[in-house]
Amino acid sequence: MTVPPQIILIAGVSGSGKTTVGTLLAERLNWDYAEADTFHSPANIAKMSEGHPLTDEDRLPWLNAIAAWMDDRLKTGRPGVVTCSALKHSYRKLLTNGRPEVQIILLTGDRETLESRLKSRTGHFFNPTLLDTQLATLEPPTSTENIPTLPITKTPEELATQIIKATSAQPRP
Repeated sequence: MTVPPQIILIAGVSGSGKTTVGTLLAERLNWDYAEADTFHSPANIAKMSEGHPLTDEDRLPWLNAIAAWMDDRLKTGRPGVVTCSALKHSYRKLLTNGRPEVQIILLTGDRETLESRLKSRTGHFFNPTLLDTQLATLEPPTSTENIPTLPITKTPEELATQIIKATSAQPRP
């Protein structure tokens, strides 16, 4: 029997629906929720707003802050949902290493759909011109990572339902 996760990390490139699906999932499960964008430094936000891709060096403090949020949830016994692009194997390893209670789910979609979503959203700092750099940086999960991938052609409601079934996540009273 699979042990349900205590943390579900919704991953994917910008425009994949991480925030929408993550928020819905957290509401359904009555779990804590964190949007990865809130962990970015002002310098990272400015860099992306100007259309400059982040480097591994830029991302490391951000990834460490997300890991600290997850550690706090695990330490206090409060399950959570967090979003994070988690583009590279090394990023996902940093986020899951020593945390068997974390399950990553990767949302995937074609470039045209992602670009359309990015161009239609307002009020977000991410410059749509960075989509190609994210797609180029994205390393598909290896078989040893045990990361389910879900297509963004499904509705957010369908994706949330599928994630709950795939992870056996239990709602908190």
